[in-house]
Amino acid sequence: MKSASHKSDDMSITTPRKKLTEVLKRRVPITGWISKYTLGLFLQDLLAGFTVGLTEIPQGIAYAVVAGLPAQYGLYSGCMGCFIYIIIGSCKIINIGPTAIMALMVRNNVDKLGPDGAVLMCFLTGCLILAAGVLHLGFVVDFFSFPVTVAFTTAAAIEIACSQIKTLMGVSGGSDESFLDSWRSIAKYASHMRKWDLLLGCVTIVFLVVVKEFGKRHATLTYRKDWSKRKNDVGRAIYIFYLARNAIVVVISSFIAYLFERKGYTPFVLTGSVKEGLPPFKLPPFSTTFNGTYHGFTDILDTYGSSLAFTPVIAILEHIAIAKAFSKGRTLDATQEFISLGVCNVMSSFVQAMPITGSFTRTAVNNASGAKTTVSGVITGFMVLFALAFLTRTFAYIPKSTLAGVIIVAMYYLCEFEAILTLWRTKKLDLLPTVITIACCLFLSLEYGIFIGIATNMVFVLYSSARPKLQIEEISTPSGIGFVVTPKTGLYFAAAEYVREQILQTCCGKETTVIINGQYLGNIDATIAKSFQVLKEELEIRHQGLIFLNFKQTVRECVIGISRDLRQHFKLGTLDSVLEDSVVTRV
Repeated sequence: MKSASHKSDDMSITTPRKKLTEVLKRRVPITGWISKYTLGLFLQDLLAGFTVGLTEIPQGIAYAVVAGLPAQYGLYSGCMGCFIYIIIGSCKIINIGPTAIMALMVRNNVDKLGPDGAVLMCFLTGCLILAAGVLHLGFVVDFFSFPVTVAFTTAAAIEIACSQIKTLMGVSGGSDESFLDSWRSIAKYASHMRKWDLLLGCVTIVFLVVVKEFGKRHATLTYRKDWSKRKNDVGRAIYIFYLARNAIVVVISSFIAYLFERKGYTPFVLTGSVKEGLPPFKLPPFSTTFNGTYHGFTDILDTYGSSLAFTPVIAILEHIAIAKAFSKGRTLDATQEFISLGVCNVMSSFVQAMPITGSFTRTAVNNASGAKTTVSGVITGFMVLFALAFLTRTFAYIPKSTLAGVIIVAMYYLCEFEAILTLWRTKKLDLLPTVITIACCLFLSLEYGIFIGIATNMVFVLYSSARPKLQIEEISTPSGIGFVVTPKTGLYFAAAEYVREQILQTCCGKETTVIINGQYLGNIDATIAKSFQVLKEELEIRHQGLIFLNFKQTVRECVIGISRDLRQHFKLGTLDSVLEDSVVTRV
């Protein structure tokens, strides 16, 4: 008895410990793999992280330009998230940092509030995403259909690319203009363009596109899990060149600009001085003074408007889509990704970052470079910090037209043209919300565009709900003829009038019986239940009977809740048992 008691005590102790371990592994994923981490895995992560860093540094500077921020803020956004995600992130390949769409989402706020507006937005975005994860609100993403998501991404990419054309031409001015304003500026300042900036920008675009397409079309440059399996050393060198193409073009153009300046020439508009040093660690600003105007916390929230709600949603959409694409067959814990992305944004705001999320481009590079764990992200983060600490003086020589070229090419490949063609081949009607979303995003705003796109898509859903599929069959009964009405889906309020009218129009004739077969009817609402009562009364006026056949218990209770007189109309069993000698013939 004593030994049994000890055994029982051991089991009672072990079970809570086991549960705690499982929760710890789920919420702090690093605890599940760090003990198995080896030097070989580190070397692969080191190479991948270094390669991604070569991409992230120029992208960070470029995306800061998109957001209307000083260049260093793009780099501030590329470090803290990497260090947080290694601990609580569940996707081993994803890279967290600044993205073009996140930069675009804060652009208007930066224009009105300055850099503090972007930093506080990062903090609030993280808080909202974290709260959504804690409350298990991942279902919100389900309202963003594939056509709407494709349209939003494409529209955002087009707007960002168009905003950079003026910079590509060497024309002074910010990049915080909308789609239409960008083209008005291009037309207005076309005569002021600088030919050398335009030439350098076009060369940048051609170089990046050629390298990208060359990489897509040759087996030696295709993405592989293990980069060491290149055919030879030349192949490996070309492969690394392909992955680091953004960094290479920025370095080359900066070197050219430096040589010209040494000789006393300034043919290009340069990025200018970048604040040197690591980002300060401090609380995000809950008030700010910009252009001589003080903005309190409530004033800032008023300025944010709808972007305060849409920025977290867009960050989640980007992140979850990328995490799913690179989960490699593993089940994705959406709740954990919400939590990790929220914490990454909250902590990044303490180092003056703008909102961050998963980057598709850098995640693809990370995967192609052979990353094995989130340690690769830490290597990338250290590279960004190294650049901030020691390389900021060299950033001053980066031509703005080169950065514009890098952004334009990245946005071209971000456009979902293939997905739009897929919609054309599969269901052309889905192109309607796609076109409407793109048009509204470009000509109104991103926030209004995605809201209108969702509303358009919901119209399709509501129409389908309002016009459910009904199978109506005519049968012979001992007393004459009857009709069997079989709804193929659940019925809701929008379909109430339609269902009743279809039954009354089709099921005609005196002394006939209407049988509503509830075999597939999983759920109804009070409006449908009330409609059934009205249907019974109208059929009685026409001297027709009504039977509810094989309704589920919950559905029966809903109908009887409207009128207890309907209880006698419910029957269970087969159609033959209800109506003997029935011969079914389709109308």
